[in-house]
Amino acid sequence: MAGMMKTFRSPSRHGYAVEISPFFPTRLACATSQYYGIAGCGTLLVLEQSEGGISLFNSFDWNDGLFDVTWSECNEHVLVTGAGDGSLQIWDTANPQGPLQVLKEHTQEVYSVDWSQTRGENLVLSGSWDRTVKVWDLERPQSLCTFQGHEGVIYSAVWSPHVPGCFASASERPGGSSSVGTSAQDSEAWCRQGPVTAGKGSGSAPRRGS
Repeated sequence: MAGMMKTFRSPSRHGYAVEISPFFPTRLACATSQYYGIAGCGTLLVLEQSEGGISLFNSFDWNDGLFDVTWSECNEHVLVTGAGDGSLQIWDTANPQGPLQVLKEHTQEVYSVDWSQTRGENLVLSGSWDRTVKVWDLERPQSLCTFQGHEGVIYSAVWSPHVPGCFASASERPGGSSSVGTSAQDSEAWCRQGPVTAGKGSGSAPRRGS
């Protein structure tokens, strides 16, 4: 017998990303925007599942559309979102007063954020329509490293769950073709423990700072 689908509707908001908490299996976070992200505000919805359905646990508004969300792997209350104004917001579900911190270096929409699955690290990736990927340590106000090389806007950047310090990013090139770049030992690489190295890959080229 097919399982029952549970639905939560958010009037005047369009959902762009959803992620399940790594600490609470019944808790979800959803990044939303008004007017399909073209104009208006964004809202981070924190949702709770139960046998009766899905209910709103908390919500946080931002003055531009939100396109992606990632849960902290270190703190069960903390999330990061990426916004249309080129910023990242750090939220605490136990603090309804607004973002704990705002990080702003990208010059166009941040369409992808991803928290490293290496326990004990606060490293977050951000992929932007400005064609760069940035690595952030959330204990610092500036990015650790910026990777350039994509020819089109970046839609996704994710850490490898298998190789610490390795990530992949994807973009759309002009003309409709897609491009995937990797940062690893056999391509352009960023290493938190040492200097940046470059290898044979054709993906992004790293540089320090913003």
